Amino acid sequence: MAIAPTTVGVMTEEVAEGIPFGQRIRELGAADPDAKALIVVARDGSERVLTSSQIDRRTNQLARAFTAEGVALGDRVAIELQNSPELVLGILAAWKIGAAPVPMRWDLPDWERQRLLEVVDAKLVIDEGSLPRVVKAADDASDEPVPDVVGPYHNGICSSGSTGFPKVILSVKPQLYDETTSLPFLVAWGEEVERPQRILVPAPLYHTNGFATTLSYLGGDHLVVLEKFDAVLVLDLIERHRITNFTATPTMLQRIADVPDIEKRDLSSLRWILQGAAVIAPSLVRRWCDIVGPDNFVMAYGMTEGLGLTALRGSEWMSRQGSVGRGFRETDIRIQGPAGDILPPREIGEIYMRSPTTGQYDYLGGSALLPTTEDGFGTAGDMGWLDEEDFLYIVDRRVDMIISGGANVYPAEVESALADHPAIADVVVIGLKDEEWGRRVHAVIEPRDHDAPPSAEDVIAYAKQRLAPYKVPKTIEIVDAIPRSAATKVNRSALIAERGG
Repeated sequence: MAIAPTTVGVMTEEVAEGIPFGQRIRELGAADPDAKALIVVARDGSERVLTSSQIDRRTNQLARAFTAEGVALGDRVAIELQNSPELVLGILAAWKIGAAPVPMRWDLPDWERQRLLEVVDAKLVIDEGSLPRVVKAADDASDEPVPDVVGPYHNGICSSGSTGFPKVILSVKPQLYDETTSLPFLVAWGEEVERPQRILVPAPLYHTNGFATTLSYLGGDHLVVLEKFDAVLVLDLIERHRITNFTATPTMLQRIADVPDIEKRDLSSLRWILQGAAVIAPSLVRRWCDIVGPDNFVMAYGMTEGLGLTALRGSEWMSRQGSVGRGFRETDIRIQGPAGDILPPREIGEIYMRSPTTGQYDYLGGSALLPTTEDGFGTAGDMGWLDEEDFLYIVDRRVDMIISGGANVYPAEVESALADHPAIADVVVIGLKDEEWGRRVHAVIEPRDHDAPPSAEDVIAYAKQRLAPYKVPKTIEIVDAIPRSAATKVNRSALIAERGG
């Protein structure tokens, strides 16, 4: 159906095609009112269940409560809550009145939180303090449908980027549902995927991988959301709810694969899983190809700004180890040199992508937008190369690159080489100031057995078998645990600063 343009934000004279998000939520509630559409699982395994009709009615009430707080079309609603029914319902309720939900970490130190809130500039902030007031207002409000509107922004995702200065990546797309926003990845390979999918959500919804599942909900899929990631609980839930798919980082996948009895678990319901967000060790790819089958293990590369996307299946990866796939969903890719020249196959340069979604974002917080060429290719600063069949290989982010003794060392490559060491549970590689080398390659390691960690000599010897000499870590540090966020990301800048820069 055609929706008349709104005067807010990016909607201009053009007539957009699609169904307003609010209307779509209402349609789902009417089509299968008793479907267990949302299950949120606490850390102790207890569950809170909402049907699609309950979700529709409650989001009508919350939408009215938001409006009473002054939220209007195009405004932002910051939601500082852990994964919970209240967080999911808050996102959907914001859409019903055309507001942009911005999920935030709930555990930020006050100084960092205040800086971020200034950037978000939300009309309403929902946190543990304001939640009871909003809930009470919703309880007293009507659950009848609210008028359909089309907001100008999908959502905001908070990020510190590479600078440490808070920014919000705002998806500049009208709140209109069409099926392309929620198509399962395997459809691109001609596979039939039964709907509704039963999607496990192990990531926090403030991260783009977690948030993306709300669009899957609009597509009619059912969500099983973890309050906090737990590897054993993931396996329990796959069995209990016959989960069909989930998206996870390499760290999550490693922890799941390391659960002692995984071979005895019934994972037969898994239709496919998606890995993204970081470079993955080859041994871990093979492990998951064994667990779910190589055609059902999908790896992808993209960024929150939506410049484009690549993807490949494990069966394709087997003959192209290390690749993250070819252009996916109309994405074009090229590699450019420092002077802007387009590089031939197998030469490392900056990755540029162009897709139908390129440019559909904005930054709150004053950050400059990502560089874009005159013909519409954009780059996030990642380095990589293409082979002769246009399969992309990621080397690393330019901002993370270590210049050691005049040579370029990419931490992701070193981490991938060390990740297969049997005594290493987790590893992060950073560059530290060094009088001789300028920057020395330093590996921070979390051992599998804290009572018997690997020696520095052993790790360095292992690295020498897999890496060129200049890439081998010169120093090794053993820690109890590598500090990762709930989305399993690492703040490399903080690690470097803690060690003297």
